[in-house]
Amino acid sequence: MSKIPVTDDDAKKRSTSSAENASNDQGDGDDSMASLQADLDRFRDLAARSQADFENYKKRCAREKEEGIKYANTSLLEKLVPIVDNFELGLAAARGDGEKSPIYSGMSLVLKQLQDFLADHGLQPIEAVGQKFDPNLHEAIAHEASHTPEGTVTRQTRRGYRFKDRLLRPSSVAVSKGPRKSDE
Repeated sequence: MSKIPVTDDDAKKRSTSSAENASNDQGDGDDSMASLQADLDRFRDLAARSQADFENYKKRCAREKEEGIKYANTSLLEKLVPIVDNFELGLAAARGDGEKSPIYSGMSLVLKQLQDFLADHGLQPIEAVGQKFDPNLHEAIAHEASHTPEGTVTRQTRRGYRFKDRLLRPSSVAVSKGPRKSDE
């Protein structure tokens, strides 16, 4: 075996080539390290967002559960309100026989108990007559000429109710359109 003589140029080429290979290996290492760091940052961000979304979900579920409990009696009260209306109509008819009649007195007491029971459970009647018309609380079924200012409720044909802080049923009302032309 004979040895091939190595010149200084050959040695420089080999060392430059080794340095480039080492540099490329380190460059690839830097790139993969940066890529791994970017992936890690992205996954941390995703985890933080997922945790925040889950916390918001838990809060929304708790709020919905609380509202469900708070307004659980809504459908029952919606069915009781027409019964109260009819009871009031019956009481008005019994008043024709005289307010001293035992039937009228008994019906008045039962109506009072029923109204107190409903009020204890969050049902409140909406007072409409004499109030300014509010489309959020009133349902206009007629416009009438009257001596009251325009836009004022002149009469109520069906009582409206609120259940806690929500509208259960709007009041059906007649609204003033101002005085008649002949009244002016």
